[in-house]
Amino acid sequence: MKFIAILTICITAAKAADWTAPVEVRHDETLCLSYQAKLDGEFLLIRTNVQPGWHTFSMDNKQRAEAKLAGKKAISNDLPTSFTLSGGLEAIAPWYQSSPKDFSKPELRWFSWGFDQPALFVTKVRKSGAGPAQIAVRAQACTESICKNVDLSVSLPLAKATPANAVDLKSLVPVISSR
Repeated sequence: MKFIAILTICITAAKAADWTAPVEVRHDETLCLSYQAKLDGEFLLIRTNVQPGWHTFSMDNKQRAEAKLAGKKAISNDLPTSFTLSGGLEAIAPWYQSSPKDFSKPELRWFSWGFDQPALFVTKVRKSGAGPAQIAVRAQACTESICKNVDLSVSLPLAKATPANAVDLKSLVPVISSR
């Protein structure tokens, strides 16, 4: 029985070690959210851990808002989440994301979608160098009364082999592309 418990702890720790160390976003001393990345076979996974009381926005927040506004001017625009890859890693397929929550307030002509819980972003990638890869993150983290712009980088080593753990894209939604 002890052996099974120890084995379970070791497997859990090994899976957690695949992720980069969290890169934190703070407003003053308060933790807003953090980002981590890992390679899963040919897929790049980026996870954001959103703290209670905070939220961030989907990659396609602008496209979703434009569709709802149907040509009308928005009262406010929330900054969508974006990722730029460099240092030996390039995206070769569309992005997928966790299904975003609708934060919209149509009566105010304000449309917005995002995450107030942990979220996952995934794309198929190709290694084009030795790395480490740099993942530039631009986003916005907000509460009901304040917003903090996010501009950071997550460093992801590319040297070790990354066996696939079968990413389930069916549990995610495609990011709506801009035309």
